[in-house]
Amino acid sequence: MIDHMHVLSGITEDSQCACTTCLEWCSELQIKHMDEMQNFTTMIVDMVKKENLFASQGGPIILAQLMRNVMGSYGESGKEYIKWCANMAQSLDVGVPWIMCQQNDAPQPMLNTCNGFYCDNFVPNNPNTPKMLTENWTGWFKQWGGKNPHRTTEDVAFSFARFFQRGGTFNNYYMSHGGTSFDRTACGPYITTSYDYDVPLDEYGNLNQPKYGHLKQLHDVLHSMERALTYETSPPLTLETLHRFQGEYYVVPAWSVTILLDCKNEAYNTAEITTQTSMMVKKPNEAENTLSTLKWSWRPENMDNFLLKGKGESTQTQLFDQKVVTNDQSDYLWYMTTVKFKKRDPFLGKSMSLRVNSNAHVLHVFLSMENILVSNQHAENEKFNYVFEKDVKFKSGRNVIALLSITVGLANYGAFFESKPAGITGPIFITGINGDETIVKDLSAHKWSYKTGLNGFENQLFRTKSMFKWSVESVPFNRTMTWYKDTFNSPLGNDPVVVDHMGLGKGTAWVNGNNIGRYWPAFISSENGCDAKCNYRGAYHAEKCLTNCGEPTQRWYYVPQGDNTLVLFEEMGGNPSLVSFQTTRVGSVCANVYEKTIIELLCDRKPISAIKFASFGNPDGNCGSFEKGTCESSNNAVDILAQECIGKEKCSIEVSKEKFGAPDCSGATRKLAVEVIC
Repeated sequence: MIDHMHVLSGITEDSQCACTTCLEWCSELQIKHMDEMQNFTTMIVDMVKKENLFASQGGPIILAQLMRNVMGSYGESGKEYIKWCANMAQSLDVGVPWIMCQQNDAPQPMLNTCNGFYCDNFVPNNPNTPKMLTENWTGWFKQWGGKNPHRTTEDVAFSFARFFQRGGTFNNYYMSHGGTSFDRTACGPYITTSYDYDVPLDEYGNLNQPKYGHLKQLHDVLHSMERALTYETSPPLTLETLHRFQGEYYVVPAWSVTILLDCKNEAYNTAEITTQTSMMVKKPNEAENTLSTLKWSWRPENMDNFLLKGKGESTQTQLFDQKVVTNDQSDYLWYMTTVKFKKRDPFLGKSMSLRVNSNAHVLHVFLSMENILVSNQHAENEKFNYVFEKDVKFKSGRNVIALLSITVGLANYGAFFESKPAGITGPIFITGINGDETIVKDLSAHKWSYKTGLNGFENQLFRTKSMFKWSVESVPFNRTMTWYKDTFNSPLGNDPVVVDHMGLGKGTAWVNGNNIGRYWPAFISSENGCDAKCNYRGAYHAEKCLTNCGEPTQRWYYVPQGDNTLVLFEEMGGNPSLVSFQTTRVGSVCANVYEKTIIELLCDRKPISAIKFASFGNPDGNCGSFEKGTCESSNNAVDILAQECIGKEKCSIEVSKEKFGAPDCSGATRKLAVEVIC
């Protein structure tokens, strides 16, 4: 892909294809790609060898992964390429096995492995290959304009346990720790800067409870069975076998796995969570009012060359894909052309419209007559091909049409992903009505001038110390194509700091000259489709258990502690006066556990300050909205928890009738529901 883009990026007025046929061109690109593939892989392997990191050198790396499978779409050429990759990798002599995930026809000695939500039915293509799960997806990614996906803790544990129950030998979570795709590294299209992925450790380094704790308990149980799992030659006993030969009775909830130690005592059930749930909160700076301390300065994005002159870097009499021109060096590409009208042109004075067939993720349309933004439009619901149409006015003489095409991450996976169009691929028309006649003027083959990027980016206005003048007078809000800057103090304490972009439109943010990513809080998810209560039972998919309906997909961004300079480039028009800096931390901790368990309540870095709710019997509801049930112990659970926990950062409680009393719940198993304030 890199070489493909490089070959096509040098656009001049007289540029021509260097190859005489597409076959020659593709063959040349394939050879270049394979050379680069080998050079890159060799470089990485050499770096690892230099540090003695492979297990064959005494290091911790036990496997090396080459690629994922998308080659089936390429037919025989794809199969030959896979063989070449395998031979190339083996020649590097790393001393550990090479794996190819999702590559069912991986050539030997490559080991094929499974990725997915469930891999218990996966069978390697070689009976001597271990059954490995290289990507157990703990959640799913967020996309601009979409809701937040959530994969339940019970389901992740279920897929993990069932995989080992059916002969699995290796599990790797994707992801274990969430992260942030700073700068332009968020791919897509439309994938957010936040790559939290609903993981056990969140983007800010906080424990995502109960997922972290419940999976840790599962790992501990399996570690205690390590010898039986790795040394026994006979297949592991199933629950059905235990029923038949031992006559024991176990209650196994639907869509769950129960693990019995010593084939008798239940040690763990994937659907029975006995660890806390942490409710995270964002809090403003307690030491000072951050909003009142922000004193914004501003400057407009200079667009005169584009709007008045239509002047770019190169010119062609056709419309090019944005990737071809920019070589992925910027989200922004100007498409500019000049349209001239004579005074008696039938178009003038008539109702006219501009029609643009677009693959731009976001499109801004400017006309020199207004010298302002005419309108903008963006793709929705992953339909990246749409038609922009707007009534326009032209003057006699020279008119500049300036189209700013914006990408929001490019596809980076799947067959032929590099061929997915982006930008303005046309056609482009001006239409007008002259009496009963519709006049159409096709601009697709006009002389189009191209300019990659924006002046503010080239002039590095995002630097902490900029040579350009910023105005502090009459700071305009809700203004398009505008730069804003201010210096702020982070909230005090050790909690992670976030900047809340609520109130902004769309653009890019920098802290201390470092690009913290794209923002787009103006893109609101739809009101429908979220689940008030998520049922973990049944196969998970990315559209199940959605949250955050009617809200921005992402509004908070991680920033460092200390004195910071924040710079915003606002494309669509937002209100930076609403920006605030906050900390993210555990606000309250909940548990809802059955009798005969021990629950540990932990407020990370903060003491437990109050007991919001506690009831032993058959309480109802969820964390944050517990209610008393039809039976409850006469012993005051709130007082018991207060005595045990208040003032402590952590406390452990044995849930038993001896501790809380023995309410009569008509034979149903009693449980404790509790919520404490941190």
